[in-house]
Amino acid sequence: MDDVQAIGASIRRARKDAGITQGTLADLVGTSSRTIHAIETGTGNPSLGTVAAAANAVGLHLRAADD
Repeated sequence: MDDVQAIGASIRRARKDAGITQGTLADLVGTSSRTIHAIETGTGNPSLGTVAAAANAVGLHLRAADD
């Protein structure tokens, strides 16, 4: 699993743990359910800002990887 998929999987788990739908998360972030699906599956090309907003909305915070 690559980093993009891992981030998406973490957002999905946190969203489900919070008991909210993709549609609700999309409303919180100001985007579409399709974009949330793309984030959670690691597909498409959502902006980093949108990914960060989705993560923040479910209580996660992105940080740069230490190389």
